[in-house]
Amino acid sequence: MATVIGVDSSTQSCKVLVVDVESGQVLSEATTGHPEGTEVDPESWWAALRDCLARVDTSEVEAMSVGAQQHGLVAVDASGEVVRPALLWNDTRSAPQAEQILSQFGAADIAHRTGSVPVASFTSTKLAWVKQHEPDLAARIAAVALPHDWLTWRLRGFGPRGSSPLGPQLDELVTDRSDASGTGYFSPVTNSYDDDILDFVLGHRPLLPRVLGAADSAGTTEAGWIMGAGGGDNAMAALGLGAHSGDVVMSLGTSGTVFAVTSKPASDPTGTVAGFADASGAYLPLVATLNASRPIDSVRQLLGYSWDEFSAAIDTAAPGSGGLTLLPFFDGERMPNLPDATGLLGGITRSSLTRENMARAVVEAVIANLGRGLDAIVSETEKLTRLLLIGGGAQNAGIQRVVSEIVNMPVGVPDPGEYVAFGAAKQAAWALTGTRPGWEPAARVLPERHSHPAARNQFENLLRDYERSID
Repeated sequence: MATVIGVDSSTQSCKVLVVDVESGQVLSEATTGHPEGTEVDPESWWAALRDCLARVDTSEVEAMSVGAQQHGLVAVDASGEVVRPALLWNDTRSAPQAEQILSQFGAADIAHRTGSVPVASFTSTKLAWVKQHEPDLAARIAAVALPHDWLTWRLRGFGPRGSSPLGPQLDELVTDRSDASGTGYFSPVTNSYDDDILDFVLGHRPLLPRVLGAADSAGTTEAGWIMGAGGGDNAMAALGLGAHSGDVVMSLGTSGTVFAVTSKPASDPTGTVAGFADASGAYLPLVATLNASRPIDSVRQLLGYSWDEFSAAIDTAAPGSGGLTLLPFFDGERMPNLPDATGLLGGITRSSLTRENMARAVVEAVIANLGRGLDAIVSETEKLTRLLLIGGGAQNAGIQRVVSEIVNMPVGVPDPGEYVAFGAAKQAAWALTGTRPGWEPAARVLPERHSHPAARNQFENLLRDYERSID
């Protein structure tokens, strides 16, 4: 029975799944934590991956692929040594460098070149920061990789001179479109790197990973397993969920994301939509918000509800929460770009200020804001026909009802799972067999509900008033 391995090397941990090629059944799995922080020695990812591999059944494995956190800067010198700890996506020190890149190229031009307007999470801004603040280290950079690129390279036996079987063959670094599209110096439309941006941010041109196609093999591991191309975490999650063109995924985690598989690329000069590529050869426009599950949980705790009671309260209140409206920007917000914003409660009357209305109002606000992101993706790309709801809040019945009312399209709720690692396993099977596997998690289709525009309109009005007040 042939099996494949899928890896999710995230910010928090490494997760490994062993999956049956024929059925898609997960046969064994392991997880190992990663160090906390916004800069991390990549060797800790390597150690965690090896620990996971030692704790799963690899006897029938024939292929493997790695999905990982996007944007992280792994800079290596000519000997294959990492020159400094990797700067991760959540390291914001390079915000001034993002502004410098925008000043140099302009938002419209750089969105046209790369599909996205750079922010501090992007690799390009981190390279610019190293150049400005650590010029001696910057001069040593011979190659630049992303986390999944570097792990794939190590799995194939390459690495620092003297400590890896095959040594520092930097020209063996490979990546894929999905992860490359988050660097800030790659075009997912032309599938090429942008030398002008690279020259500006680093001052010289390091070796960059060769970009593979969705079904391409990256080579073989030391154990002889075929390696898939790998990819970024959101793209791997979409692949694992079985998302195809026309599908949009809404993730209610600590932060919120909306990303869709589309046949048309995005190029949004406002920076709202990041024009990434997916892991199947299409595109993955994405919008992210800072506030999703956390403000919902904060209000639930304030009201003293269990999660079941919270769901019942949402069901008790009418759509629109009796006019009670909330801006859920408890930690500032990135979409819209209001980093110093705070939460705001509006529409308070003696009749509207009830616990039930408050419970529904915070959920309506979070979903209404993500709905704005969904609309932005549609305006940049094409019509979307199905929404897949995932993340911590996705299994709550009350939250599901609000999503069905606000997004106005069929909604499916997949069974909980490790979608990134599962997507990586799917890609490994694709590279092994030459055919994209049809396996995907079971998803419950929510009952269709009438669209209720009141909540969305109230949110838009309150947001507009707030933005006017701070101009």
